[in-house]
Amino acid sequence: MQTTPSTAPTTATSLLAVDRLAAAHEGRRVFEDVSFTLARGEIAALLGPSGTGKTTLLRVIAGLHPAAAGRVLLRGVDATGLPPERRGLGFVFQDLALFPHRDVAGNLDFGLAHWPRAEREARVAELLARTGLEGLAGRMPHELSGGQQQRVALARSLAPRPDLLLLDEPLSSLDADLRPRLRDELRALLKVEGTAALLVTHDQDEAFAFADTVGVMLGGRLAQWDEGYALYHQPSSAEVSRFVGDGRLLPVHGLGEGRIGTPFGPLEGSSGMGGLPEGGEGLLLVRPDDLVLGEGEIEATLTGLVFHGAESMHRLQLDDGTELAALAPSHRRFAIGQRVRLRPDFAHVVVFPR
Repeated sequence: MQTTPSTAPTTATSLLAVDRLAAAHEGRRVFEDVSFTLARGEIAALLGPSGTGKTTLLRVIAGLHPAAAGRVLLRGVDATGLPPERRGLGFVFQDLALFPHRDVAGNLDFGLAHWPRAEREARVAELLARTGLEGLAGRMPHELSGGQQQRVALARSLAPRPDLLLLDEPLSSLDADLRPRLRDELRALLKVEGTAALLVTHDQDEAFAFADTVGVMLGGRLAQWDEGYALYHQPSSAEVSRFVGDGRLLPVHGLGEGRIGTPFGPLEGSSGMGGLPEGGEGLLLVRPDDLVLGEGEIEATLTGLVFHGAESMHRLQLDDGTELAALAPSHRRFAIGQRVRLRPDFAHVVVFPR
């Protein structure tokens, strides 16, 4: 469900509620007026360019950075002034921060000092099995691969059974082939454990694959908090549409009776995001998957081609100079400079006021 910074609920039933939160660093406001909620067991991601305040927001929630305004509610209780150790959260840092003098089992056991010995040993054995670290309990961190170290850091954070785990780009240093596999393993582990999570990332593919809900932070504000599908197909603003996914914003005008004039000819606009009054000007969002290549009456010139395996991204130019992009199965081969036909196939007509 989409929520905006001004209307996001802060109910006592939420595991985490961020209420009109703001933070500053050395007198400069990093972010402001951020509101959203996270339910028990929900997995979410904060997505945005570098410098927009994602990591600082995570640190404010954890109690590692002071809030300049607003509140952090945990389990229905105002935790804004609580120290980190009293918030009951797990935190995985980007640099992992493993204890170099402790072996794998010792790292996992660190947060269980007050548990009975038998329960500690059982929990460590359980997490070793769930994270694929069986047989490595006695290894020191420097004896592990990067992926194994990552698994240790994640298992250690989950050992005390926190109901919320905060993740600051923990997979960013991994090889490209290992990263998606560990991402999927982590999501599955969180679901098995019933642990809610909030991941900070600048990788859109990672955010969409990992999270149930994604928040887009732009310019120090939470621009949209929604499912990945809605962020891509029904962005709340032109700014979000430019940041999320590949797409073009084409000038259009209202024709009345819910119709809009576009470079593809008249289209039927929806009553919501696609509506424009007669004579009104707007911007039509065109995603690469909104265009069918090799069919239709519209002609374009192929100006670029990027092969992605099963699909290829085609860069196109209409006769009026409009530049577009279209996805097509890679077995349908076109040559750069070739004249091709295309037709629009909009599941969602999204128009923003100009």
